[in-house]
Amino acid sequence: MKTMVSAVLTIILLTAVLLPLAEQHATAQAPTGPQAGSPPPAGATAPQAPATPPQQPPSQGGVSIAVEVPVVTLDVIAATQRGDILTGLKKENFRLTDDGVPQTITNFGPTDAPITMVLLLEFSSRGWGGFFAGYAKYWSQYLFPQLKQQDWVALETFDMKTRVDVDFTQNKEEVMEGIRRLYFPGFSESNVFDALLETTDQLKDVKGKKSIVLMASGVDTFSKHTLDQTMKLLRQSDVTIFCVGLGQVFQNAADASRIGGMGNMQRMNYLQAQNQLKTFAHETGGEAWFPQFEGEMPGVFQSVTSFLRHQYSLSYTPTAGAKDGKFHKVKIELVKPDGSPLEVLDQKGKKQKYVVYAREGYDAVKTGTGD
Repeated sequence: MKTMVSAVLTIILLTAVLLPLAEQHATAQAPTGPQAGSPPPAGATAPQAPATPPQQPPSQGGVSIAVEVPVVTLDVIAATQRGDILTGLKKENFRLTDDGVPQTITNFGPTDAPITMVLLLEFSSRGWGGFFAGYAKYWSQYLFPQLKQQDWVALETFDMKTRVDVDFTQNKEEVMEGIRRLYFPGFSESNVFDALLETTDQLKDVKGKKSIVLMASGVDTFSKHTLDQTMKLLRQSDVTIFCVGLGQVFQNAADASRIGGMGNMQRMNYLQAQNQLKTFAHETGGEAWFPQFEGEMPGVFQSVTSFLRHQYSLSYTPTAGAKDGKFHKVKIELVKPDGSPLEVLDQKGKKQKYVVYAREGYDAVKTGTGD
């Protein structure tokens, strides 16, 4: 009896010990997915792994990084001090520096695209009820004989606001008719800073050889933008500005009138305005004129169109500081293939002084460390 009880207790004890081990072993033999290890038994179908996208092979030689490389493009023209355009120049005749650092010109060629021009007229009641408006209206007629059939031109006027009177067209008569429809100027304000910036902004998506011909006194009376803000934004554009200042002819008329001419303060205002017009032109690669007589106007507009038709396009990638957010001064010189200064001779073999017209620099776009 005692032996039987002992046997039963032994069986119960073994069952308590071995049963959990059997369950653990059974669980290990029931995987939920394909397992790495020994191959399946013969005759069994190998489990199929779920489909996954193919893996790209590892990059050979390190990590690939895409970098946006800035390119600076300048329209350049060279002319003697008498106004004769220098033609036939080649890539090796141009030496270019960016903040004093020599640069390699990557693209070069003459720009033979049609002219795309905005004629921007001050049409306010300033100056004896509209002196500047009248001269801008009547002297602008001398532009059109200089334009070709394929050229595009638009007409805009400004006083306190800027207006598009005639949108871009190749029909020059349509623009001339728009000028003839300018009758009585309204406001006495002359917001030349705002007018230039608005017109430049309208041209940012326009293709072609873009320019603005500004006919104005140059005096700004009520613009939202300051001169410094205006210059900063103009440096970032690719529009060439030509200025025809009307302040000098107004001073001459005032001096010849019964009112006894201008006071010193008023003269200073017009002198400052003249300097502003020069700055607009020179900073953007254009030129400024200050005619005193109507007979000068055909020559002025002939110079404008000659400048635009004989430009060279130069492109380069700055070697340093291209995204530092600072103003970069660009200098362009004419040289011989050996690097010595280029000499220009007239028909008699006499040396001629010349001027290179191009943008004086650009404001680099600042890029943050996370960009």
